[in-house]
Amino acid sequence: MTDCQHAGHHKNNYTDVSQLIHKYFELIPNPNDFFQKVKFGTSGHRGTSENYTFNEAHVLSVTQAIAQQRRQEGILGPCYLGKDTHALSEVAFISVLEVLSANKIHVITQGYDVYTPSPIIAHAILNYNKNRHSQSLKADGIVVTSSHNPPGDGGIKYYSHYGGIADTRITNMIEKYANSLLLNNLRGVYRLTLSQAWRSDYIHLLDFTQEYIKGLVNIINMQCIRESKVKLGIDPMGGTGIDCWSRIAQCYKLDITLINDTIDSTFHFIPPNRDGIIRIDCSSEEIMKNLLKICNKYDLIFANDPDCDRYAIITPQGFINANNYLVIAINFLFKNRPNWNIKLGIGKTLVSSTIINQISKKLNRHLVEKPVGFKWFVKSLFQGMLGFVGEESAGGVFLQFNSAPWSTDKDGIIMCLLAAEIFSSTEKTLQDHYNRLIKDLSFLSYTCIQIPISYSTYAKIFDAFISGKMLHIRELADDRIIKIIQIINNTPTGLIVDGIKFITKNGWVAIRNSGTEKVCKIYCESFLDDKHRKKIENSIYENLACLSIQI
Repeated sequence: MTDCQHAGHHKNNYTDVSQLIHKYFELIPNPNDFFQKVKFGTSGHRGTSENYTFNEAHVLSVTQAIAQQRRQEGILGPCYLGKDTHALSEVAFISVLEVLSANKIHVITQGYDVYTPSPIIAHAILNYNKNRHSQSLKADGIVVTSSHNPPGDGGIKYYSHYGGIADTRITNMIEKYANSLLLNNLRGVYRLTLSQAWRSDYIHLLDFTQEYIKGLVNIINMQCIRESKVKLGIDPMGGTGIDCWSRIAQCYKLDITLINDTIDSTFHFIPPNRDGIIRIDCSSEEIMKNLLKICNKYDLIFANDPDCDRYAIITPQGFINANNYLVIAINFLFKNRPNWNIKLGIGKTLVSSTIINQISKKLNRHLVEKPVGFKWFVKSLFQGMLGFVGEESAGGVFLQFNSAPWSTDKDGIIMCLLAAEIFSSTEKTLQDHYNRLIKDLSFLSYTCIQIPISYSTYAKIFDAFISGKMLHIRELADDRIIKIIQIINNTPTGLIVDGIKFITKNGWVAIRNSGTEKVCKIYCESFLDDKHRKKIENSIYENLACLSIQI
């Protein structure tokens, strides 16, 4: 059943889908323009057809480069393929099929008219490869998604045989080869027509969502959730989770209401973010404001972004901050998974809240901190070294009951179901869990600010990183900087700095250009209070202004 009356309409923000698709085919990117090249950010290549950053040429070249790279890696098994509900995903999915089939690569997909969550692709790859020890027999995957990005964006990401985002060594090679194909007017790209691809023997239809749903009992106490009769409201936000959540409810006989089951690639029912831009970002309380109006109707409300790798948790008491939920989840899991190895660690990104450091210390678990992006944790999850990995933008994943990997990429579905397990098994609200935890932890005030920027500002910030200009900042909010961490990324041209974190005795701030859209992200945390955090924010703006960077 559905409950759509909360959904707002934002007609002034509608995306012209027909123009987007027209420009996907008609606009040809300039391979000599830095901003129009293929660039693998934190999670694949993303852009929009209107700005020459996500066009047919990009997708054809990336797919051909993936075909080339998987051959070099000795991966000769099938390629799992899925897509989300963004408008550009529809046409890009076709482009991928045409190139993969022309390269005689067996493709496993749920079908042209089926949308597949990213974590289901990751889970399917791991399951397929579980008992295949020869590299040549292993599978990998491609997901056509721009995740939480605005409706006009498209994206494509590559999953290695480890089941998650391919590491930088592989994506650097893909990016380099794809750009060389763009430079050579796509000479070297093999391609069939769509009808030829479907008639070939290389496309195989398989319902691997069912395998994922049946396997949930290996990672979540589904019986406890069912027996508690907890009332759940689900907003898939017009994404791939609509079918999946319906089938989870049916399979496990859960009391689930789909609050909105609309698929519309304009995403007109999503409220704009603070900057006026529609993003399908469930980590934003502003975007979740319509769900907050109906929070008293359910024990828990969940939301996922279009490819289901992010989560939102809302209770009758309000919105659960993503960082706060990560702490609740970590504490519960490491105390309620008796078969987990006592040496399992915890992973977090450098820009996630320090409260995760505190809970890790309290639980006596070693903490691994990495740059932004789950690609840095894939092998550690695959090898069963980390029990839980989380990031500030509402992403998380954890191991199965038996310590085996479930997915090596973020999984918003299991993060939501874990909240239901916590509530059902403890009969305490998530706010109760958090309030009890912070009695033993220090106060922290955290925020992440997204600021849309121009290409020229993007370039100025990037230059300030690589030139070392930002290293001359000495003070923040009247406190001396005691440590500077350069956030390093490995690119086809070598190691570069794509972010900087400044730490004082009373807090920290980090600044980086987003790897998925043209925004500058400022992460800020105070160890004192909200007022002091605001002071840190203003201080970094002043320091940037001194570098002639106005944001």
